[in-house]
Order: sequence, then structure tokens, then C-alpha cells
Amino acid sequence: MQAHLPTLRQLRYLVALAEHRHFGRAAEACLATQSTLSAGLQELESLLGVTLVERTKRKVLMTPLGDEVAARARDLLRGAEDIADLARAHGKPLTGGLRLGVIPTIAPFLLPRVLPGLRRLYPDLKLALREDLTARLLERLVNGDLDAAVLALPYEAAEVEMEALFTDPFVLACPPGHPLAARETVSGADLAGADLLLLEEGHCLRDHALAACSLPAPRRGEGILGTSLGTLVQMVASGMGVTLLPRLAVEAGVLIGTDLVTRPLSGGGARLLGLAWRKSSARKDEFRLLGRALFGL
Repeated sequence: MQAHLPTLRQLRYLVALAEHRHFGRAAEACLATQSTLSAGLQELESLLGVTLVERTKRKVLMTPLGDEVAARARDLLRGAEDIADLARAHGKPLTGGLRLGVIPTIAPFLLPRVLPGLRRLYPDLKLALREDLTARLLERLVNGDLDAAVLALPYEAAEVEMEALFTDPFVLACPPGHPLAARETVSGADLAGADLLLLEEGHCLRDHALAACSLPAPRRGEGILGTSLGTLVQMVASGMGVTLLPRLAVEAGVLIGTDLVTRPLSGGGARLLGLAWRKSSARKDEFRLLGRALFGL
């Protein structure tokens, strides 16, 4: 006799509760009412004959078994989504929903320029965008919360396939009266003694910029750090130092409103931009189409 199996809906409710630890927020994430989600979880526990969730008046606690079942449920849900993606990939490409992550040093400079053309090319594509740091985007990608992500490469990540699509050179930005402004090009040796302003830790652009000039990373707590490229520009404009910017940001107007000048790097240092997706995804060909559309290839 075949055993009764949990439904995907019940497993989705459990995964949402494990992530949010709150019935209301979990229900909202599942587009369900709180009573529907609670009833679904009780049905799941009754079906399995175990307790997965400890319910108290103040908080929600997952039992150890509940956490393990939720982890396996994530894999099952991701597999079910891959089946749906496989079927969709055999139809018209880039239609329906696609959850795309983009890092903050790319999103505001690339997306406004390319999204109108992308809509014209693929009018049936419903793009949901999320901006975040690389590590968190990749975590969401592996967990199935994102379908693909626009990143700066290289970046080590298991279970993820990446394809470089665009070379984005770095340039030095400095005040017009700065000694480096008189040079045609700037080398890493020139920057070794300069007050180089960088993004705070967690931004991969920080590491790529240092690598482009063969400069060592400063020790923790050393130097002045910015939270965004816009902040770095304003810090340089106020005379606090110099910085390295990707040409993509400069061409998008990040220096507008300042008198800062830019100088190319003599070594031609650059970052590589590209797209990442799960190795198990059935939409790889679609993502390659998306990448070419985003970067004008």
C-alpha cells in the first residue's frame, strides 16, 4: 500500500516558517492566510506523525527534526521548480517570472540603461529584481530564492555556474588639483602612497579594485571606507583622498555634480561582469540569452 506523501504546498509552508520564524510573515511569503498556513502545517505533522514546530505565545521554535525536514523540503521544492523551468525552456524563451539578483555596484549603473530594451525584446518576461551583496545573492541563488544573479567575477561558489560577459575597466577618480591628475595614466606604484578610499568589506568591488592595481588589502580598521560608490565620490570631492571607480559607473553619471577627473590605469586593470545560475537549472540557455541582452552582446 502506497504511503500518503506531503504536498508541495505543505512543504512550502514549513520552509517559509523555518525561514521567518513567524506565522504571519510566513503566511505572507506564501500568499496565504495565517489560518491556512497553520492548518497546512498541522496536516503535515499529522501525516508524518511527528512534531515539527513548537508553538508558544511569544515565538515559533522549530524542533530539530523540523529543521531537518525543512532543509530537505528546500531541495524538493527546488527540484520541482527545475521541472517547471525545464518545461518552460522548451517553449518561448524568457517568458514568465524570473528572479534576478544584482550587486549594488552594478544595479544603478546598468539597469536603467538596459531594462527598456530588454522589455522590448522580451515583453512577456516578468523580471523581479533584488539588489544585495554578492555573498547574500549567492546564498539566495543556491536556496532557490533567486533564478540568476548579475555579479562581478571571479567569485568562488559551490553549486553555481558563472559566465563572464563584460569587461569593466577601473579608472582613478581624483580632484583636478591632485598630483595624480597631471598624469596620463596611473600605476599601482603611484597609488601605494596615496590616500586610497575604498568600499567597506563585503563589497567584491573593493577586492577587485585592489587586485587591478596589485595592492594589498588594508588591515581591519585601517583607512577610510565608504558604503557606496556615490559616497566614495562625495568623499573624494571633499578632498579626503582618491578612489577607483568602474567605468560603467562613470559612464552612467556617478561623477555628475562634481569637478573630479578620471585617469586610466596603466596596467589596464578591470573587473569582469557576468551572470550566475544554479548548476542544476534547466534554464541555462535562457540565462545566456538574458546575459547577452543585459550587456549588449
